[in-house]
Amino acid sequence: MATTTASITLSSSDLLSDNLSLSATMNLYQNGTTATGLDECNYHRANIPTGTSFDLIEESSALSEDASYVYIILKNTDVTDYVTISINTEEIGRLYAGDWLFMPWDSDLTHATTDSSIEIQAYTHEAIVEFALFHNGETLVTSSD
Repeated sequence: MATTTASITLSSSDLLSDNLSLSATMNLYQNGTTATGLDECNYHRANIPTGTSFDLIEESSALSEDASYVYIILKNTDVTDYVTISINTEEIGRLYAGDWLFMPWDSDLTHATTDSSIEIQAYTHEAIVEFALFHNGETLVTSSD
């Protein structure tokens, strides 16, 4: 199985009265294990016209019940450009030019009580977005999948 490691470092010399230095690292494992890594990644690039809203990553019964992680980055360079990220019409945040997010995500329809698709909407200018879904593979449910 693949070994995928996520890391983040936050530091500042002037945010607090003392230096701030935080870092965390984790391996992306299949749900309930500490040895079997996630083995699938879907990576895409999308150009989203201004004012357009659509499902960036849709929930799917074909995705396994194991852990999934989402990475989204706004590749625009104009600092006034931004997109909103929503799940079930609830805005969870904005990404401005160069901003990114990384979060766990449950795409399993049997556990969700509402739509868990990740929706994105562009403001100001066309948004250039790259996004990835790290997961444990897909299971075909019907012959049409």
